[in-house]
Amino acid sequence: MSDDGFSAGAEGSQGDPRVVLAMNAVLSTTFAALVVWGLSFLGTVEFSLLNVATGAIVLFALTYAITQ
Repeated sequence: MSDDGFSAGAEGSQGDPRVVLAMNAVLSTTFAALVVWGLSFLGTVEFSLLNVATGAIVLFALTYAITQ
């Protein structure tokens, strides 16, 4: 196979960092909301904007640090 295909382009492309950060923020917030909702369902924590925001910030920072 030739190295001029999709895999070569995908391996060499870093993409736009703003898109990566935006995707990280959206996915971190969605996952944090799901986790807080699940813990709320179990009666462990209260489902609130503060808890979701805290989870999203922690998750965003963790994934940002891992990918850098």
